[in-house]
Amino acid sequence: MKRFVKLVGLTLASVLGSPAHAGQGEKVDLPAPQVGGTNQDGKIVSFADVYAKGPTVVFFYPKANTPGCTRQACSLRDAFDELSKQGVQVLGVSVDRPDAQKKFITDHKLPFDLIADPDGKVLEAFKVDRMPLVGLATRQCFLIKNGRIVWHDAKAATDQQAEDIKRVLKE
Repeated sequence: MKRFVKLVGLTLASVLGSPAHAGQGEKVDLPAPQVGGTNQDGKIVSFADVYAKGPTVVFFYPKANTPGCTRQACSLRDAFDELSKQGVQVLGVSVDRPDAQKKFITDHKLPFDLIADPDGKVLEAFKVDRMPLVGLATRQCFLIKNGRIVWHDAKAATDQQAEDIKRVLKE
């Protein structure tokens, strides 16, 4: 029973994040995964093609249309025009299927692609863990420039996600 309670606690911490550390992230210099995934419309998106267009935010979230994930995606939606003026591309990734991603986009008027990754290939390429027991992606965010991951936040913020990205872009 103790182990079960501990696993549930870890899962909740992964979903909710840790406010003291959310959004801080760290500067890194790693090759960006050259992976592809299926978007909300069933089309294959080559991440390398997206990276080639400019700085790219790749954010991972547990489940479409849940409160924290909606705040995270809407934060990026609300700053999308400003980020776009800086040439920034945005991709969201979760283990949801394309139809759930499409509904998420429609419900919240998200102006960027959401990648459906039910088999976890994109998660694996970015080394994003799944939450114990439920198998959902942990909330994380990456900033990619010139084909390299330059910033990684392993405990990505929800409603502050865009502010974190804008801060890192200024640095």
